[in-house]
Formats: sequence, structure tokens, C-alpha cells
Amino acid sequence: MANKDIVIIGAGYAGVHAAKKLAKKFKKDDSVSITLIDRHSYHTMMTELHEVAAHRVEPDAIQFDLRKLFNRTKVNLVTDNVTKVDHDSKVVVTENGKFNYDHLILGMGGEPNDFGTPGVGEHAFTLWSWEDAVKLREHIEKTVAKAATVHDDATRQAMLTFAICGSGFTGIELAGEMIEWRERLAKNNKIDPEDITLYVIEAAPTILNMLERKDADKAEAYMLKKGVKILKDSPIVEVKEKEVLLKSGETIPTHTLAWTAGVKANSDTEDYGMETARAGRLKVNAYMESEEYDNVYVIGDLAYYEEEPGKPTPQIVEAAEQTGTTAAKNIIAEIKGEEKVAYEGKYHGVMVSLGARYGVADVMGMHLSGWFANFVKHMVNLYYFFGIGSGYYMFKYVEHEFFHTKDKRNIFRGFLTRYGNVLWSVPLRIYVGCFWLVEGGAKLWGYERWEEATSSLSNIGQLFRGIGEDSWFVSSTIQMDFDWLQDATSAATEDAGEWATPILSEMPGWFEWIMQIMMPTPEMALFMQRMMVILEIAVGLALIAGLFTWLANVASIGFLAMFTLTAMLGWDKVWPIPASIALMNGSGRTFGLDYWVVPYIQQKAGRWWYGKERAIYRDK
Repeated sequence: MANKDIVIIGAGYAGVHAAKKLAKKFKKDDSVSITLIDRHSYHTMMTELHEVAAHRVEPDAIQFDLRKLFNRTKVNLVTDNVTKVDHDSKVVVTENGKFNYDHLILGMGGEPNDFGTPGVGEHAFTLWSWEDAVKLREHIEKTVAKAATVHDDATRQAMLTFAICGSGFTGIELAGEMIEWRERLAKNNKIDPEDITLYVIEAAPTILNMLERKDADKAEAYMLKKGVKILKDSPIVEVKEKEVLLKSGETIPTHTLAWTAGVKANSDTEDYGMETARAGRLKVNAYMESEEYDNVYVIGDLAYYEEEPGKPTPQIVEAAEQTGTTAAKNIIAEIKGEEKVAYEGKYHGVMVSLGARYGVADVMGMHLSGWFANFVKHMVNLYYFFGIGSGYYMFKYVEHEFFHTKDKRNIFRGFLTRYGNVLWSVPLRIYVGCFWLVEGGAKLWGYERWEEATSSLSNIGQLFRGIGEDSWFVSSTIQMDFDWLQDATSAATEDAGEWATPILSEMPGWFEWIMQIMMPTPEMALFMQRMMVILEIAVGLALIAGLFTWLANVASIGFLAMFTLTAMLGWDKVWPIPASIALMNGSGRTFGLDYWVVPYIQQKAGRWWYGKERAIYRDK
């Protein structure tokens, strides 16, 4: 088979899904090359831009480095701006190079649509990129800080008025975040939260028109309750530096207008010589192919395909992912000489968060609001990481959304947030470590020798007399009183250490079955017995030194759970279980070796597995 070059322009939701699908299919096929071109070296989680803009999460929470997404795949990454697509020569021209293609996927997405409204480009803020979110956030913080020191009431009020044009996903979610951020902005700048005014301005008679009315009405009622002023049937006719003019003639004094009113196709495609439809989107057939050029596919917000007459694919994440997957499947079919598949949109619903604590959703016919709606949205976001195959960014999402938020801005009201000082857990860490050293030491030296040596400080020298006959480590006696090993240990169990009354009177049947598989013979039981001694001492030393404390505490919990299920653990030794759980909070980072070791391993292992992050990628 002749070599095939696949070029994908755009690393949005659609482009990333297409690249992942193609890379997986042609993983071992050296005749196929895949190149992903984007002006940025990262993929942006566009659905969470409002969280960055309103300071719920830090900017890096929604920025996913492309090397981390595609390292150890055959996808070549190129950070560059595309200037031309030469369909005749089948060449993609960028500012810094040229790329031949046999199959081309266009997935540059959309951009804000100002509908020709005067002043939007000069004075309004958009929310369509990572840079937009950071710019808006910094502007709001600076504006509130400056307004706090202004004496003129009218000027001060205009500066503290924040208007949002558009009541779709982005606009309403930004309004919801602003409701929660308002408290922190006021506190940081020593003003009253009531001084900050929020507007949602919508040209249509209703808001959230992608939802059923009962769901949209709940969202509207929530915003009104929180003091948001909602203006419907109020088209904006002009945006000025310090005010917004409505069609009704009303003027809203404000220094901040966030424009989220609409989306159109990426303007870069205007020179691609392809037929356009509504809002500049490129027309495609049912296979996501261009209607004019062979082997050119269009996906995501850029694609215009009518699933029903007059009803194009929606500009939502699910549609972007599915159009990307459809295009990838059909390129695979072309290369392998198989039958192509038509696009079939399967949409499971819509979800709108109004801050971290409230939302509305229509998911597979279920109408949810409040906590459950936001919980479902988080689950959908986590599922997204399965789609792009990134456990790393799934972990980071959980960290940012649940553990590193401030001001109780997550669905658990801050109960999971971890910003506490772990210094006070150091004594407990050392104490639990000593517990395991004592447990392991008693088994290593034997219970009689250990009890004699530790009865007083003057007897500690007894430990240098050597290991006792009842040691778990050198003795040929099996110290675990298991029925299937009874014949081999019947003469020795009487010499085993004294156990407190066990929590369980006997081992559960299902766990006994597991133990019989792990230790089917006396020889294996002796090996496991000796390994247990080594591991207990290792856990103790690790906790005392603060080295790999998370893993050491997991092992601590695991050992105690196993001893409990084998009917060997008494109530007197249950306390290390909750103690070990409490110590899984990074306690080794304070006065422990984890302070140096864990960051070093993370850096080295991260670069080995994911590669080194770069601002510019130029893979060949």
C-alpha cells in the first residue's frame, strides 16, 4: 500500500478525537502518517472557560498540553498558523512550512459572532479561548480593585456593573460563576457584594432556548433570586467604552461587557475556496466530506450538515466528538477500501451549570436541577477523558474541581478541598511508623525475645543476642492458624504470639478461598510470612522517614484489613486504620523525604512517559 499522509488542522474537541481514532487504528502501520496542526501547543477544555474567567479554577486547569495527550502515539504535532490550503496540489501551507496530504481534516472550530454590532470588537470581551478567559478575569479583578477607591458614585457603579450579552451555555454559565465570585471580589477589595451588579442581556423573548422551558425557568428563577438583572427582548445596538446601548433606547453604564451572543465559522476558512452555509460553516455530506473536494473532511463547529431539513448538526461538544470520529472512520475506510459510514448524531442531553453549586440539565429525558445537575456534568466531563485516553488529565480535573477550589466553590461545598497545613500530622505519621516497626520487630526477633528486650531500657541489648526461635522470619513454623495448613502447624501454633480477642471470630468463606489460592502449601505460607515481616518494617521506616507516605499508608490499611479478615486482628490494633487514612494527605511533604523525592520522580517519570512540554512543537 502506498504511503498515506493525513493532516488534521485544529486541536479542538473534534480534531483531538479524530487524531486519537486514527492513531489507534494505524498504530503499527508505518505507511500512514498523521500530522496535527494547531496554532497552540495545547488543547483547551472550552466548556469550562467560564470557570477560569470567574476565578473558580486556575488557568492551567483547562489547558491540556498536546504532547501529554499524544506522546507515545504516531501523531506528529505542529504548532503553527495555517495560511492556505492548496486543494489542487494537496498541500497545507503554514507560516513556517508546507505539509502534503492525501486526506485532510478541517477542524478549526468557530469564533464569536458579533452580527455586525458596532463597538463589539473594540470594547467588548469575548469568551471563546483560553486567552479570552484569562484576559476577562484579569480585567474584572483590576476593574473592581480600581472601583473600590473611586469617590464618584456614578463612575464607581458603572465600573462595578458587569453585563453579559447572550443567554446560551457560555453566557449563563459565566453569570452563574460571577454570582459566586462576587463575594470574594467584594471581600478582597473591602466593598459590599451588593455594590456589584450583574446583567444578562438577551435579544430573544426567552433565555436558555436550548433547554425545555421548565428547566430554563428554574435557571432564570435562580439567577433572579441571586440578584441578577435579566433583560429579555433587548438587542444591543452599540457597545461603547463605558456603556451599552439597547434597541429600546435604554443605556446601561458599564466598563465590562462579555459578548457570548453567537458563534460563526472560523474566518480562516474564508480563503479555502469551499462552499459555505449559515454563519460561514462549510457544507459537508453525510460522511463529513466536503461537497467539492475529494479526501477533504470538515468536523466540529465548522461542519454544516443537515441531519433533518433546516436542522444542522448542533455546535456542541458531543456533535464535535462524533463528527470527528465519523471523519476518522471514513478515512480509515478509504485507505482500507471499505465502505464508509454516514454520520448519525446521538445526543444525550444538555447541562448548564450556574456556578459550582447549582445547575440544570436534561439528560436522556431526565430533568435535573441543583446539586444533581452539576454532579452529572462532572461525570460527563470525566467520561470525556476516557474518550481522549488521558488518565493524567482526568486526575488533574478531579484535583482542580474538588480538592483545590476556594470559597466552597465545588459541589461538595469545600468539604473535600485540601489546602490545610500537614505539619500537624507529622507526629501521627511517626507514631504509626513506630507501630509498624514494633509489629515487624516482634515478628522478626520473635515475641519472647522482643518482649524481654523491650520490657525495660536496660534490656534492649537482648536484641543483639540474635533472633529467637519463634521468629516469623527464620522459623520453619507457620504462625498463621489456617485450617488448610493445620497439619503443618499444629505443633507450632501454641508457640505463636498471643493475640487479642479477634474482631472476627472466623475468616469469611470468600476470603478463605482467596487465601488458599495465595498460600496453597506450607512452603508458600512460609514465604508469605517472611515477606510480611519485611514489608511491615519497610512501611514503618517509610512512614518515619516520610518517604512514599501515600503508598505506605495504603499498605498499612491493606495489611490491617487483611489481618482483620483472617480473624487475626484484635480491637486493640484497629486505630492505625483511620490514622493511615488521615495520613494520606501528603504528610510526607513536611519534614519528610517526600518533599524532595516525589517532585523529582514526578518530573522524571512525567518527561519519560509524556515527553517534555513545549510552547512550539515541530514534529516531523
